[in-house]
Amino acid sequence: MRPSDAPSTSQILHGLANSTEPELLRVEHLIAAFGRRAFGAVLLLATMPSFIPLPFGVGAISGPLVSLVGLQMLLCLRHPWMPRRLHQRSLSRPRLLSFNRRLGGVLRGIERLCRPRLNGLATRVPAIAFTGAQLVLLGLLLALPIPLTNYPIGLLLVVYALALIERDGLLLLFAWALGLGTLIATVLLSTELVELLQPLLQRLA
Repeated sequence: MRPSDAPSTSQILHGLANSTEPELLRVEHLIAAFGRRAFGAVLLLATMPSFIPLPFGVGAISGPLVSLVGLQMLLCLRHPWMPRRLHQRSLSRPRLLSFNRRLGGVLRGIERLCRPRLNGLATRVPAIAFTGAQLVLLGLLLALPIPLTNYPIGLLLVVYALALIERDGLLLLFAWALGLGTLIATVLLSTELVELLQPLLQRLA
């Protein structure tokens, strides 16, 4: 639970982006800034590349990272794990500033609606595992080269991240509904997804 006097997600990101420290910010330091809210922070970090304004390819970076976070939640790990090489990588402050410019207003808007509530949905093992399962699937979906999906799925993942950081079970319930709707709609309506999966299905046949 985030204490009432603890900084919000947008405040932490703003502080890190505008710090007078060296230009490069190590990933492990960004995660440490969120303390016990690390899973939500790692998910938010994994989602950031999906907002790079490129039509293709960016999901191949964010998608596997999101699925990795989801898998760890599905396995009910107590703390997020990242490969050492990735854990020690650096994030440039200009990139963090760019993320804040693009999504700062959205983050603050969602945060106004956030507060710790329905705590069981955000903290109990079955709920954490269910959230993890959805993130695994959404990460796989984000990784596929389907045009114009980076931003919508990225925004959905930001909602998941804020729900986890703020321990807001009601917001998480909303994210679950949107996540299930996204997955079902994609499977039913995307002929591109079917075409992408056909080679894999043929190999398994």
